[in-house]
Amino acid sequence: MVVCTLQATGYGGTVSIDYNLDKIEDMKRIKEREITIKFNADTSPRLRWKFKPHQHEIKVVPGETALAFYSATNLTDHPIIGIATYNVIPFSAGQYFHKVQCFCFEEQRLNPNEQVDMPVFFYIDPEFDDDPAVFKVNEIILSYTFFESTQVEEDLTVLTPYTTTDINKSML
Repeated sequence: MVVCTLQATGYGGTVSIDYNLDKIEDMKRIKEREITIKFNADTSPRLRWKFKPHQHEIKVVPGETALAFYSATNLTDHPIIGIATYNVIPFSAGQYFHKVQCFCFEEQRLNPNEQVDMPVFFYIDPEFDDDPAVFKVNEIILSYTFFESTQVEEDLTVLTPYTTTDINKSML
C-alpha cells in the first residue's frame, strides 16, 4: 500500500516514486554538486514506537543512488501497524528526490517489542543541477512521521514464523 498517492507527483515537498531501473543505470552523475541529505524521524503521540534513522546525514551527488536505513521498535506488548508519511525540505527539492524502494510504500506491522531495520533507496535527479529554483540548495531533509493504523485491534494477532514441525502438522 502506498500511503499517499500524491507523493508520486513530487510537488509540494513530496517525493517522486521511481521504478525505472534503466533510467537509474544511465543517469549522469553531477560530481561537482555535492548535497547533504539529513534524516529526521518522528512518531505521532499515540504510537508507542521508537523510530530513528541509523545515520544522521549522508553526502550524495545528483545522479547517484544512495541507501539509508531507519529502525523502528514496538515498545508495547501487542502488535501494532504503523503508517509512515514523508516530506522533503526544502519543498522545491521534492520533485528531484526519487525513491526507488522505501518502507513507507507499505504499512509496517511490528509484533510486541519487535525491532526492525527499514531501507530507503533513493537518488537525486540530475536535472536538480539545472533548476535555478534549487541553485543554492546544498542540504535536503528527508523527514518521516509514523502514525498508528486505525485497523481494528482484533485483526492484530501476534505473527510467528512457521517451523517445519508446524508445517508438517498442518498437512496432516
